[in-house]
Amino acid sequence: MAVGLVGAPRKDPGGPAGPTAAAVVPRVGENSQVAFELPVVDAVNLAAWCEVHLGSPVKGELFRTCHLTCVIGIVLADGREVVVRVRPAAPRIAACTEAQRRLFHSGYPCPQPLAGPAPLGEYEATAESLIAGGARLPDSGRSAQPFAVALAQLVQLAPGPGQMPSLAPAPAWAAWNHDQGGLWPWPEDLDVDLNQVDGSGWIDAAGQAARQKLREGRDQAVVGHGDWITDNLRWDGDRLLVAYDWDSLITDSEAVIAGLAAAIYLYPALPTTTETHEFLDAYATARARPFSPGELRRCWAAGVWTRAFDAKQEQAAGQPVTRLTQDEAHERLRRAGMR
Repeated sequence: MAVGLVGAPRKDPGGPAGPTAAAVVPRVGENSQVAFELPVVDAVNLAAWCEVHLGSPVKGELFRTCHLTCVIGIVLADGREVVVRVRPAAPRIAACTEAQRRLFHSGYPCPQPLAGPAPLGEYEATAESLIAGGARLPDSGRSAQPFAVALAQLVQLAPGPGQMPSLAPAPAWAAWNHDQGGLWPWPEDLDVDLNQVDGSGWIDAAGQAARQKLREGRDQAVVGHGDWITDNLRWDGDRLLVAYDWDSLITDSEAVIAGLAAAIYLYPALPTTTETHEFLDAYATARARPFSPGELRRCWAAGVWTRAFDAKQEQAAGQPVTRLTQDEAHERLRRAGMR
C-alpha cells in the first residue's frame, strides 16, 4: 500500500475525480524498477484512440488526474461517459482487465471494461464505463463489516488464477514475495532502492518478520483486490456501489488479501488493531468459514508488511513516519505469532 509523496494519498484514482482527486498518487502497478514519469496525453491522440477503440470521438473532458497513471473522464459524441486510463504498458494490465470483465459480467459492482489495453502513443490505455456518485464511506462509517463483506464477495466471484493470465508481479505494497533481492521491492513512485535507506531499524525488522511469517504459508491462491481502501470504493448506504482501481488486482492467498485490506481499508485514516480484528472477523463470517490459526497469523503478517512498506517509503522520502508506529508493529506482530 505504498504511500504517496509529500503527504499525498496512496494510489490509483480509479473513478470519477472529486474535489480531492488531483491529490491522489496513482501507481504503475508493477513490482519492478521504473522511471518516475508523468504520462502526457494530448487531446488529439486521445480523440483518435477513442474513435478507433470506442467508435466515437470525444465531445469533452469531465476530469483528468495524472501521475504515473493518467485517468481521464470523457463524454463521447454518442453521449456515453467513459474513463480512459493511460499508463506504461505492462503484461499484467491485460490480465487485470480480463478479471474485471468477468467480475462485471458476474454482477459485481465494478465499471464495465469497454476497450483495451491498446497502445496510445508510447503508453497503453484502457477504457471503462463511468460510474459516478456514491459516498466515500458506508452509512456505518468506520465499521469494518461492509468493507469485509464486499471484499469477500469479490474473491468468491473472481476467476481462479488458473483460469486467466498471470497477474504477476504484484504492486510493490503487496509484493512481500518479490524476487528482486533484498527485503523491499522497488517502489512505483520513488526513485530509490529502499534497501539502501538507513533509518529506524525497527521498520526493516517488522517487514522482515512479517515476510518470514508469510513464507510459512502454503495456502491456496485466489484473485483479490490489493488496494481495498476508501479512495477506491463508493457506497450506497452500506451497499457497495462501485469499486475502482482494477489495476491493483493480485493473486495471493485469501489470508494475505484479507490481511492487507484489514490493515488499510480506512486509508488515508489508519485502522486500529481493534478495527483490523473486526474486519477479519467480518470477512470470515462473510465467507462462511473461519480462518485457521495459521491463516489468521498470516492475515496479521500481511498487514504488517504493507504498513511497514509505507513507513519505509515515508522514511526514504524524508517524511515523518506515520503509517506504522513501533508499538503498533510490535502488537500486530504479536498477533501474527512473531513476538
